Amino acid sequence: MNVALNPATPDWTRYAEGALVETFADAVLVAGARTPFVDFNGALALVSPTDLGIHAARAAIARAGLDPARIDLTVAGNCIQASFDSLFYARHIGLYAGMRDDRPAHGVQRLCTTGFEAIAQGARATSAGQAEAALCVGTESMSRAPVASFTSRGGFALGGVEFKDFLWEALYDTGCATAMGGTAETLARLHNVTREETDAYAAESFARAVAAQGAGRLAEEIAPVTAQVFEGTGLKPRKLALPRKVAEVAADTHVRPTPVDALAALKPVFGGVQTGGNSSAIVDGAAAVVVTTGAVAAGLGGGAAPLGRVVAACAAGVPAEVMGIGPVPATLALLRRMGLRVEDIDLFEINEAFGAQAESVRRALGVPRERFNVNGGAIAFGHPLAATGVRCVLSVAMELRRRGLKRAIAGACAGGGQGMAVLVEAA
Repeated sequence: MNVALNPATPDWTRYAEGALVETFADAVLVAGARTPFVDFNGALALVSPTDLGIHAARAAIARAGLDPARIDLTVAGNCIQASFDSLFYARHIGLYAGMRDDRPAHGVQRLCTTGFEAIAQGARATSAGQAEAALCVGTESMSRAPVASFTSRGGFALGGVEFKDFLWEALYDTGCATAMGGTAETLARLHNVTREETDAYAAESFARAVAAQGAGRLAEEIAPVTAQVFEGTGLKPRKLALPRKVAEVAADTHVRPTPVDALAALKPVFGGVQTGGNSSAIVDGAAAVVVTTGAVAAGLGGGAAPLGRVVAACAAGVPAEVMGIGPVPATLALLRRMGLRVEDIDLFEINEAFGAQAESVRRALGVPRERFNVNGGAIAFGHPLAATGVRCVLSVAMELRRRGLKRAIAGACAGGGQGMAVLVEAA
């Protein structure tokens, strides 16, 4: 590990030096939507990530009041190839959402920050004059992660059959020989986050999400999923099927009252503070937003006001062993470029990969708890990898508008040692 830090005073500012910051002159976030985030092997378990993405994309476009034929670019993100046609997922999402076939689409993958990257690339295209409207999507089926063999093409040697759970194996970074949860344990030691504090953080995340769900704030993001057929000119129909006796999936399923004493009863998974209860939930889901130029946004008319502007984005690198701290240097570099301070940011929406990780990020940035993940986070409603970044930006933009505030930063860490942050301002 190449992090030589005093555990009492870790300093992550040096990792902001190599961060890549990009500003966007003309990127308006006009609307967005997401599926419910549904627990592993739940009601969305048989739905491919492509179909989840199509559903979210169609809903986002409809909320934007935009003719899908005006979309010049689709940027879609996905981490786990979970269907046999997954190589085509970005193109299929765009086409089945109504994009013209003479407009391009491409996929992106930056692990847990993939959704942020999709939005950044859409904002880059509108700001550069390459596109008047970009569809930015993140989609993930954790339930459909395959049991895979990568060495069986030539047959099976005696005793050499190798099939492994791709999802489980993917949570282990072979470069630093550390599980993702193990990186959170390292941060817990560096930032002196105790088991009691980790459980308390998780309990508050659940409580905030329960309150947000009860008040209808999460429902404002969600486009309920029903069994349906996606069609398009020149395209073969695609069927989105739900389990028998499930007519509609309309709400996040992992959100539930979860007191501290229930969390305290759980056993550690990685030998320290992290348990299954104070870590992000494994869920399936997708999210989509529409980014346009200011001129296109002004001409839409008849719909709700735009959610905000995508002002800047930053990607940073950190040591893999402490990958969870990635949002810190990304945020610091972003603030420095924009001439802002933490105090100038009204809301932060940082993905809760793990409780100790999220609390370490909050402490390192010095963000008051009342401005940090105000409606709960991924511990409560889940972390469908590539969808998370889009969800974070959508959620915090909606909350900015709801509260009449000015600026927000959304961010996440990524396995392998990366972090991203996106600055959103009220329209």
